[in-house]
This record gives sequence, structure tokens and C-alpha cells, in this order.
Amino acid sequence: MSKSETTVCLIGAGPAGLAVARALTLKGVEFDHFDAGSKVGGIWDIQRDDTPMYDSAHFISSKTMSGFEGYPMPESYPDYPRHDKIEAYIMDFANAHGLTDNIRFNTKITDLEKLEDGAWRVAFSDGTSKAYLGVICATGTQWTPRMPELKGQFDGALLHSSVYKSPEMFTGKRVLIVGAGNSGCDIACDAAANAREAYISMRRGYYFIPKHIFGKPADVFDKESPNLPLWISRPIMTFLLNKLVGDTTKLGLQKPDHKLFESHPLMNAQLLHYLQHGDIAPKVDIDRLDGKEVLFKDGSRIEVDLILCATGYSQKQGFARDYFDYRGGRPQMFLQIFNRRHKNLFGISHIETNSGAFKMFDQMALMLANYLRDQIDGKPSVAKMDRHIASSEPDLSNGIRFVKSDRHTGYVNSDTYKKYLDKLSRKLGWKTLKDEDLKGFTEARRRVKPMGKAA
Repeated sequence: MSKSETTVCLIGAGPAGLAVARALTLKGVEFDHFDAGSKVGGIWDIQRDDTPMYDSAHFISSKTMSGFEGYPMPESYPDYPRHDKIEAYIMDFANAHGLTDNIRFNTKITDLEKLEDGAWRVAFSDGTSKAYLGVICATGTQWTPRMPELKGQFDGALLHSSVYKSPEMFTGKRVLIVGAGNSGCDIACDAAANAREAYISMRRGYYFIPKHIFGKPADVFDKESPNLPLWISRPIMTFLLNKLVGDTTKLGLQKPDHKLFESHPLMNAQLLHYLQHGDIAPKVDIDRLDGKEVLFKDGSRIEVDLILCATGYSQKQGFARDYFDYRGGRPQMFLQIFNRRHKNLFGISHIETNSGAFKMFDQMALMLANYLRDQIDGKPSVAKMDRHIASSEPDLSNGIRFVKSDRHTGYVNSDTYKKYLDKLSRKLGWKTLKDEDLKGFTEARRRVKPMGKAA
């Protein structure tokens, strides 16, 4: 192989991209690293014009269970750090591992082309291009807003939550938040505390999980609890939530139309606080818009000045032509890493799960780095992995029937997913994240060559 045939293009310098950069370095895979922003952090860089980050955003997984493998968040951090602390932690991780110097910032990818020999030509925003062995899209999932299709005409401001930055947007206004994901609930709390009137529209009822259970972060409590089968753990946790949270239908919320764990958890007891105090009112799904009024499917109507839609994002890669297969606006890949139709086109970060993502990115990145290392070295494990990529359909749900929505297309249970990655890695003769000596990274970093110029 020539040098261009053994070098990989890595796109994105957020948490997923940095996890991949560390793994590739550890395995001695040469790569060029690009990011559209001016520094590391991805969406956590709130100074970026295109980030959906907002002032009140906090982590929804705890510092204890989050963070990169072998690089825990500082003990001085609160249980659920604010966005600026997460950004500082990401920057510290990148600097501590010497990853920043190899990143070409302020560079967008404008096109990918699969060449006849199987290599990939990548075109850049400066007009140059270069051929690579493979392309890794660690581009994140929250850059392309998705607006709902609403019937009728609205005479006020109809916006996506991606433009929201601070509560000043709500001052003196009658505000309707549409969508009850974790960011939607956060923003609804800001509206409850600052708007003239505040409402939140939910298409279904949800289970609310407190961020602390018996004084411990919820994910720490879960990790320290006995590892019980789903048919035992779900009724126990449902009973516990009923005692801790109570009957949310008494607050005007809809009864969940699914069982616990079948939808992404809502980690927001603060919204319940505002509902209990009448600072925000719940509404069902929107039927249509009529001037300044919003009509709901239960026949009720309200008059508002601003509708803010926290309705998610499309994960389509605009630069990647039709090389990815999508369902619900989400790329469908083997383990959400390996493109089934186009070898050496990868995705990292395009995964929906019920836990903190950073350690999962580390595990995904190591599997990808092992695959590329063995491919460069011509080892037989690659052919075995290619057969898995082409035909394996592992059940990563832990027996859970997830809600039928775009967000849950390809949704995985984190523990089941991690166990499968470990099992498959051992089967292929690769070290798992638990077995890997991350301390060897320092020596591996010395062997990394400076980024080559595009041609």
C-alpha cells in the first residue's frame, strides 16, 4: 500500500472524534483530522455560531459515569456539570493527549467520492482534495434542525430550539415549547421561570427519572444495583419511580403509552417542580395553527407569541452523497460504526442509547482502530469482520421494545451493546477497552507523523 492508501480521514473534533483520534494513535494508524470549528469541543463550544448549545445546558449523565476511559472528570465538578465545564474537560483531554496539534480547524468537508480502487477522495472547503484509505464521520448528531410539519398559519415567531441561547428570548412573551426530549424539558424550565406564560406540548406521556435517587446520581444508583433481568428490574424501578415521583397525570401530563425503558429517559425533575407550581402548563400534540392561536388534538386552544420546536435533528451527512442508508433521518450501520455497502466509510457518534456516550465512543473507536490496523497489516481478522458487517443483525435491545419513533430507530441498550462489542473483539483477537493499556498511548503518540498536505 502507498502512504495515501494507509492514511485515514477523520472528520470532527468533538468527543467522538477525539476518542477516535486517541484510538488511532494508540494503534499506530496514520490519519488527517479536520473540524469545521476553530477549536475542539463540537457542540460543547457554545461560541460556535452553529451550535445548538444554550446557557442552562447540563450533562444528563453524571460525572462519575461519564468521561473518557482512563481520564475521569475532576472530583471538583458537580454531579451534573454545566456545558462550560464539559467543554473545559474536553479541551483538557485533547491537550493532555496531544491531539490538538494534528487537527486542521476551520475546514469543512464538501464532498466524498468512492474511487475505483476502493479508496476515498475527500474534497475540502479550500478547494483541495486528497485520497484516503477510509473516512470516519465523527460529526455529531445535532447540526441539522428538524422542524415539524404543522398545519395552518402562525402569525407569531415559529423557531427551532437550535437558535435558543438564553432565557431573555422569553421575557414578556407567551411561549409554547414543542417536544419533550431532555433539551426540550430544559428549555421549558427556562420558559417557566422567565416567560409571561409558558406551555409545553408533548405527543405522549413519559417517565421522569430524578437525577438523584437516594442521594446518588441516577446512573450511579443503577450501576451499583444488582444486575437483574428485565422482567424483574423493570417492575421494581417502576414501583420506585411511582414512590419518588408520584402520579404525573395529576399534573396534567399524559399517561405513558409505553413501558419504562422503552423510550429515552427524561432526566428532569425540575420540570415537574414548575408544573406543580403552575409556572408552566402541559398540552397534548398540536392539531393546527390559526393566527396567534394554537389548537390541540384534545380540542383546547391557547394564544402565544412564540413557538419553539425542540423536535430534534437530522443526521444526514450532506457531504457524503448517497453512501449512507438512512431511516428516520439516521444513518443505519453495523453497530452504528461500519457502513454495510461501502467499505471503509465509518460513522462514530451516530448512536442513540440510554447512557453517557463518552466511554461508548472510546469502545467504538478502539474496535474501529483495530479493524483499520489489521487491514493495513493484512491480517485475516478483517475478512471475518467484513462478514459480520455484511450479514450480522445482533439484537442490542436487551429485550426492550423501543417506542416507534425516528429517535429510536436503531436505539440500543448500552450494557447489551458494550457486551457485544467486547465479545466480538475477543472473537477477532482484538483487545477490549478494559484490556488495552492506555498508558502506552504516550509512546504511540511519538510515532504519529504531522498531517500531510492535500493534493
